[in-house]
Amino acid sequence: MAVSSNECPVSVRTTDEPADVYETNPLCDPRWDLLIRNHPQASVFHTTSWLRALNTVYGYTPVVVTTCPPGTPLTNGVVFCDIKSWLTGRRFVSLPFSDHCDPLVDDPNELETLLSHLTSRVDANAKTYLEIRPKSCEPSSGSRLDRSEMYHFHLLDLRRSESDLFRNFHKDCVQRKIRRAEREQLRYEEGSSEELLEDFHNLLVMTRRRQYLPPQPLSWFRGLIAAFGENLKIRVAYKEGLAVASILTLLHNKSMVYKYGCSNAAFSSLGGTALLFWKTIQEGKDRGLEELDFGRSDVDNPGLIAFKEHWGASVFPITYWRYPRKAAGFASWSKGRLARTVVSAAPDLALKTVGKLLYRHIG
Repeated sequence: MAVSSNECPVSVRTTDEPADVYETNPLCDPRWDLLIRNHPQASVFHTTSWLRALNTVYGYTPVVVTTCPPGTPLTNGVVFCDIKSWLTGRRFVSLPFSDHCDPLVDDPNELETLLSHLTSRVDANAKTYLEIRPKSCEPSSGSRLDRSEMYHFHLLDLRRSESDLFRNFHKDCVQRKIRRAEREQLRYEEGSSEELLEDFHNLLVMTRRRQYLPPQPLSWFRGLIAAFGENLKIRVAYKEGLAVASILTLLHNKSMVYKYGCSNAAFSSLGGTALLFWKTIQEGKDRGLEELDFGRSDVDNPGLIAFKEHWGASVFPITYWRYPRKAAGFASWSKGRLARTVVSAAPDLALKTVGKLLYRHIG
């Protein structure tokens, strides 16, 4: 095992592959930050902020595989986390809890080499699988990866004028709700304070219960706040002091990323969620951003897909790839009758406890 000049562990692959493959820790290799600042396919999920939160909260170890030797500029890389769980086994995921994560590779031959290296690592470890989540490239048939889950991905172009954007919103589902929120005089607050986080998380518990899922733990959001600093905002809409809707956004380069959203269904008619997205879009325009990333949607969730399209967002397909192919056990369980019964009946404290225990095993 060699060690690079920045004391990041690096291993060299010297088998029959057409090129050596190196592994480096992106949290201590400054070349990674330089690559993601310059690569057109880099997203918020490639950043060391996201990787640091994964490492701090869940103990996931981030690794970048590349054909670039230590001491040379980093021109390509596939980042993944090595997840070791007594409940769900060991797996290499690029990346946990991310909506998408492209390989930062411009040459198809380099991508083939890096995926070959990763599948060889899977072959060497029993009960292990590899998953990648690209949105702009596809592994070749020779990579041995198979299609796994499929999603829709929505992106709103912010380079148009604010008035053009507003005119393109759905009149009933968006424009009227924004005006309703203004008539209701909903109070808008943003930031990352503990008070805003508590309001956000309480709404998240309500929302996840409606979805028959446990909520992500507070520690995860505290980890994101610590890692992202000013590039993270919790946005909350209030009616007479009561939090009625909230979203969490992340900022990366020219992109605003909507990552989490939640609301109190009893107040949905007030337009709180519409107000939050409109404020986010207006901020994006003020900052000179180019896009609002609405994230992924399950293909069998037409309501969420329609909601995003009502904002004028363009839709693209995303396919996750695995080697070897395995079923998504947690996703299947969450849609079953047992999950609906358990989650519906569980008190909030129990749901939070389940989330705290479970999420580190399902990234």
